[in-house]
Amino acid sequence: MFRIRKTEETVNRTFRFPKSLIDKMSVISQSESISLNSLVIQCCEYALEQMDNGDKDANGQTLPLN
Repeated sequence: MFRIRKTEETVNRTFRFPKSLIDKMSVISQSESISLNSLVIQCCEYALEQMDNGDKDANGQTLPLN
């Protein structure tokens, strides 16, 4: 389940998102009292954790992306 949490130190990068997506995420970030940046990070982390890319170790754990 996706849970909103506070994030740690960040690094600046530039990404372009559709305005409609930013608008939806802005509403969510405001309602959860977190920054839009923090929400984007958490969504990306969640998506990567849920990704089935077939790269699993002997215990069935997903290997980190390098």
